[in-house]
Amino acid sequence: MAAAPPPTPSGSLKLDAMRATAAAADPTKPQGLALYSRFAFAGAVCCSVTHGAFTPVDVVKTRIQLDPVTYNRGLIGGFRQVVASEGFGAVWTGFGPTAAGYFLQGAFKFGGYEFFKQQCINQLGYETASKNRTAVYLASSACAEFFADIALCPLEATRIRLVSQPTFANGLIGGFGKILKNEGVGAFYSGFGPILFKQVPYTMAKFVVYEKVSELVYRQVDKSKASSGMQTGINLGSGLIAGFAAALVSQPADTMLSKINKTQGLPGEGTISRLVKIGKELGFRGSYAGIGARLFMVGGLTAGQFAIYGDIKKALGATGGVEIAK
Repeated sequence: MAAAPPPTPSGSLKLDAMRATAAAADPTKPQGLALYSRFAFAGAVCCSVTHGAFTPVDVVKTRIQLDPVTYNRGLIGGFRQVVASEGFGAVWTGFGPTAAGYFLQGAFKFGGYEFFKQQCINQLGYETASKNRTAVYLASSACAEFFADIALCPLEATRIRLVSQPTFANGLIGGFGKILKNEGVGAFYSGFGPILFKQVPYTMAKFVVYEKVSELVYRQVDKSKASSGMQTGINLGSGLIAGFAAALVSQPADTMLSKINKTQGLPGEGTISRLVKIGKELGFRGSYAGIGARLFMVGGLTAGQFAIYGDIKKALGATGGVEIAK
């Protein structure tokens, strides 16, 4: 009997789709809400842990952005300046809102990304989604980040106020309550435009670059035969490259977000007018103040996020998501 001809690219995609459908139908794997809640939990933990751990770097980065004349000695020099003038505890300012804010944001970001990716596949069909997977990654990550930022914005505003004004309040509860009482709910969202401008391109770059780098690696390595340690290492490396790309894309908006949340706006001054004024004051060079610290921070935390996220998903049995990489 003659050997069957090798599958065509289209036939291979159909075979992948059949396998994905069969895997999704496996009753031993979590489905629906049970599956996406696992994705959300894994995302919440990985973002909270990494952002919380990098609080000292974030404090120094924010100080450089807000006062580049004083903090002009780079990451290590800035760290020493803060510790020398305010004590070691100062570099952990804002840890509470950072950990809490990114726990919420991570749940929406990672859980939402998996959810919206699946919705794109449902609407387009597996084969079409696979052929246009870059667009699927971009659309899914943008939608997920929009909802994630609604949750993050109030806590990020509180964090920046605590870091930029060390005597403003004692911790998350005090700072949150003081802003709410004195300035109202709107103050928490004065930076919503900048945070979208920062986080949406950041997340789009983060997921697309991660997916593309992982895809290139797994073209050389059989994922089904790769050890757990090797998969974690691949997640780390892919996440590091993705973090560098995301940091470069989003740095100007990150600087503007720090500036707009530092103080209250003038009476009658709208968010758009404040952004325009800040942008003119910063210029191109000023918008990239603190980029060294942020590359170190974002590269490291993104690498850690994807490593932790992958490991928690495996531990929870959340392996029912559909992969569309060739």
